[in-house]
Amino acid sequence: MPFDGYDDDRMQKAVNMCKSCQSDHQRNLNGEIAIHFPGLKGLEMPIVWVFPKILVCLDCGFTEFEIPRTELIQLAESVAASA
Repeated sequence: MPFDGYDDDRMQKAVNMCKSCQSDHQRNLNGEIAIHFPGLKGLEMPIVWVFPKILVCLDCGFTEFEIPRTELIQLAESVAASA
């Protein structure tokens, strides 16, 4: 049988599968996350608040998110200052 291209529905489903349990029962949500630095020294550092879009698997709870650029810079600067 000759190759007749990719099955778009099957490819889309594979892209949207949970990386942990392979479920396709996921939902995009808005997040609010406070990032704290570890250890006693972390208590002296400011909390970095991020408000990312999060992808949550509603079967196993695995969650993915990307930290927005502004907050990522803030995290990098805090890490550099603590070194």
